[in-house]
Amino acid sequence: MSNPALFSNLPINPSLLESVTSLGYLEMTAIQAESIPVMLEHKDLIAQAKTGSGKTAAFGIGILNKLNPAYFATQALVICPTRELADQVSNELRRLARAIPNIKILTLCGGTPMRPQIASLEHGAHIVVGTPGRLLDHIGRSSIRLSTIQTLVLDEADRMVDMGFYDDIVGIVAACSPRRQTLLFSATYPDDIRQASQGFLRDPVEIKVESQHADQQIEQYFFEVSSEGRNSAVAQLLLHYQPKSSIVFCNTKIHCDELAYELQQQGITALALHGDLEQRDRDEILVLFANQSCSVLVATDVAARGIDIQSLGAVINADVSKDTEVHIHRIGRTGRAGERGLALTLAATNEKKWVRLIEEYQNREATWKSLDALDTNSEHLIAPNISICISGGKKDKLRPGDLLGALTGDVGLRKDQVGKINVFEFNSYVAIERSVADHALEKLSHCKIKGRQFKVREIT
Repeated sequence: MSNPALFSNLPINPSLLESVTSLGYLEMTAIQAESIPVMLEHKDLIAQAKTGSGKTAAFGIGILNKLNPAYFATQALVICPTRELADQVSNELRRLARAIPNIKILTLCGGTPMRPQIASLEHGAHIVVGTPGRLLDHIGRSSIRLSTIQTLVLDEADRMVDMGFYDDIVGIVAACSPRRQTLLFSATYPDDIRQASQGFLRDPVEIKVESQHADQQIEQYFFEVSSEGRNSAVAQLLLHYQPKSSIVFCNTKIHCDELAYELQQQGITALALHGDLEQRDRDEILVLFANQSCSVLVATDVAARGIDIQSLGAVINADVSKDTEVHIHRIGRTGRAGERGLALTLAATNEKKWVRLIEEYQNREATWKSLDALDTNSEHLIAPNISICISGGKKDKLRPGDLLGALTGDVGLRKDQVGKINVFEFNSYVAIERSVADHALEKLSHCKIKGRQFKVREIT
């Protein structure tokens, strides 16, 4: 497309265009330019595009353009594989809807109490974003009515099937209006998903946006390893390249735990993220990674879905993925927003067949480097911050400004020594510069915030 595709040329509501423009969105990404016109014609859609391609804004515009704010019924449903992704989607939809008055968006996920969700549903919501298990719970209790749904979005459909949610989705789709428009977004679209989704869609338009990454955007190197030397090779790569933040992908949960432990033993602040963790622990780990209290996240593909870290120094594949599109998806998490990215893959002799498939898919030879040629910096990869958890949140009327005020006032920290502040329903997390964290913890445990004393603890 030689001319840029502009949002201002779309036949969308003026208030929605005002929101889009205020967010600084002028030119559409490839997936937006191809999918939004299809959505505006009310056709069903199968869209294949990688993470970071702008798909949430694409289906968000499709949903919001036909929404009637005066009709207080659930008009759109977005199903996501993980709570993290559902939260991100809800936040993006709220940003897109901010110039449209009185739009209510509700997030329904597991890991949070059922009763407040039921109360919120009684007051009505225009758009519901949720995970399959919790949505089915609400359908079972008749606390949600989906017969008024105009738009159904299946986001990251491939991962939902991988995670065993297919039967749940069938149950949810059956409760939706048969007159709905269905939009299916997926990073990969293998035959099993194609067959699984056939019953949900009516004559869908199929779009596939190029999933390759520009050569100049991501430097990609491969290293040969022995199976027993794999974990020490990951440490070697981290200590040589010194990325500020990185995700290391493993194919199994057991490998995640083993590798994270070995990296910690070498003085690297690493944490494992996989599906066996409790939701509270997952949430905490993601907060630590996003606020630079953890420099390396060791994750499985399924657990890493929904993590949206804008500036990721490197992606390391401790195991080669057997699925080439998953490999492309992994490495696409680095080198975003115009920054240069780094993707490093370890391969044992028996995994070289998977590397050959990647070469064929990318239509270029892999660049191999030797681990022996790497310097190992003695400087450990220790995250610059430490996180403090405060046992108060939105329920206690706490706001980020209250916490910053206490830390720069009573505690005596400079503003630049305080990092990201996250206030959740019942807890708040603050990133503090490592060198002053002990002092901050000690002072904060004795001072009052908004006239109240809260329990504080360091997260390790």
